[in-house]
Amino acid sequence: MKKLNMYIFLLNVLFYSFVITGYSQDLQLSDTLQNNEKGLASNAEPVKKLRKNSILINISNPLLISSGFQVIGYERILRNNQSFTVNIGTFSLPKFVSGLADSLGVNADFKDNGFHFSADYRFYLKKENKYGAPRGVYLAPYYTYNHLNRENSWNLEGVADKVFTNLKFNIHTIGAELGYQFVFWDRVALDMILLGPGFGFYNVKAEIGTTLNPDEESKLFQKLNEILADKIPGYNKVIEAGEFSKKGSNNVKGPGFRYMVRIGYRF
Repeated sequence: MKKLNMYIFLLNVLFYSFVITGYSQDLQLSDTLQNNEKGLASNAEPVKKLRKNSILINISNPLLISSGFQVIGYERILRNNQSFTVNIGTFSLPKFVSGLADSLGVNADFKDNGFHFSADYRFYLKKENKYGAPRGVYLAPYYTYNHLNRENSWNLEGVADKVFTNLKFNIHTIGAELGYQFVFWDRVALDMILLGPGFGFYNVKAEIGTTLNPDEESKLFQKLNEILADKIPGYNKVIEAGEFSKKGSNNVKGPGFRYMVRIGYRF
């Protein structure tokens, strides 16, 4: 969690740096537009055309979650300062390498099959923004889906054969977000979702490939649950160990959130 806090601090520093830069560019662009309207120069540059499409790459997920969490998105501007975005990519968690995982003898090799999808519908606030979409403050409802299927092998103390686990993880989240998007040099976009509370539907299931007695299964499920709590921010506030330790699965509803920084190209 200390590492997570450090990344969030660095992203906030990056955000405020762009706020200052963006404000400076706003002043320069405002002067240019005023000169064009007044016709002060016959060779003044025309007002730039609206670019309705953007391709954006998520740069925060690889830092905060895992280098295997790679997502690309598309935004399309609609009328009345509205837009929609869709995002697809791969979902992954860090390797199960920690003091707890090492004590169980986790094999360094693992197999991931993960998927991410998300979408939102944005309302850029005319009263708060000096320019039209996609520049400025926006509010949006959102939906996200994350799926992970991970296979691991373990060398458990007192168990002669390797134990194979297949972990299946699904999260559906709906919520509302507050964000701000900067536009630089007419082509470069920096999109930041600053606040995104939501409600999540969590499903976690672990299957064991080697026969263990009930007590051994319960201990392994409990350790897996603790490892996930260590790897996923906020996990221990949603998934409790009790039911998971008994049967290796859990379906719960609880709080969710969305926080994202993306950089993109407009066309």
